[in-house]
Amino acid sequence: MPLTPEVLTALGEVVAWLGSLDVSFATDEEPWFTIDGVESPRQIGSDGSGGAVILLPPQNVLYVSSEGRAGVIADSFDAFIQLVVARPYWLDILKFSAGGDLQEMRRAADALEATLDDEDDVNEAREEIRSALDLPEASDPVGALYEAVAASDAIVRATDGSPFTTLFNRFSIDSNPMLRNAAA
Repeated sequence: MPLTPEVLTALGEVVAWLGSLDVSFATDEEPWFTIDGVESPRQIGSDGSGGAVILLPPQNVLYVSSEGRAGVIADSFDAFIQLVVARPYWLDILKFSAGGDLQEMRRAADALEATLDDEDDVNEAREEIRSALDLPEASDPVGALYEAVAASDAIVRATDGSPFTTLFNRFSIDSNPMLRNAAA
């Protein structure tokens, strides 16, 4: 049976473990954005920074940040959960992507993994989620994230009609001393 938001939310312990990785599946919020060609966006989750996780037809997962950035981040709900488990700091990988450079994203992922604050807690969450969902480890989560964002053609707009920008940000890990040192 494929993983769906409904199947996942029925598994309270897994939802709690995902919450420790900064993804919440409790959604009662009205959308504060529109998506061209999508009449009623289906928000399935959110993160601690106020971003929304949207399930688009057929199964693409769109992320809309509270800072005016948006894009498809996974081609399926399964791939989204694999991304969150493998790289819970996926949004930071995009922040330090140097405008969408895959090699820079890989450097950022390695540096971010090296600087995890609660590595034991994150690893325990990863193991518990993978075990409960019988979820295989993602073979290349950074590459899949890059491909999804690069191919994203969803146009998300603020309530005033202005379009959101790409999730790729211009920073690199070299602009952050902690990450630069972790990468050395």
